[in-house]
Amino acid sequence: MLKTEQMLQKMSSQGLRITEQRRTLARLFAETEGYLTPKDVYEYMGQQYSGLSFDTVYRNLRVMHELGVLEQVIFEDGMKFKAHCSASHHHHHMICLQCEKTYPIHYCPMPALTDVPERFHVVKHKFEVFGYCETCQYKEEQV
Repeated sequence: MLKTEQMLQKMSSQGLRITEQRRTLARLFAETEGYLTPKDVYEYMGQQYSGLSFDTVYRNLRVMHELGVLEQVIFEDGMKFKAHCSASHHHHHMICLQCEKTYPIHYCPMPALTDVPERFHVVKHKFEVFGYCETCQYKEEQV
C-alpha cells in the first residue's frame, strides 16, 4: 500500500496541484487498510471541510485513480477505493467479500487469452477474484 508521501509525490509529479484536501485524502487512504466508498470519504472529509460537495470528493477520487494513486474495485454493493498497492510489478488480486482483505495474484491470465478479435487492441485490463478468506470462512462455519 502506498504511503501518504508516495501518493502526494506521484500526484505532484503528474502535474496535480497538492491542496490541503488532497493531502487529507492521501493520508486517509494511506492509513486505511480496507476499501472506502465515495460516501465514506465524503463523510470523513465533511467533518474537516465544511461546504465540501460530494462532486468534489468524487472528482478527486476519480483523478487519483486515473493517476494510479488509488485502486478502484466494483463490489456487489458499489464502487470502492483503496490506496494503490506498492508492488511495482504487474499483478492482480483476490479480495475477501467479508473483511475485504486483499491477496496478490502473481499470475496474469492475459497471455493465455487466445480469442481476442484480430482487430482488437487491448490497452489495459483488470482481473479480480472475489471469495472468502480462511478467517471469514471459519467465522461463517461457527455461526
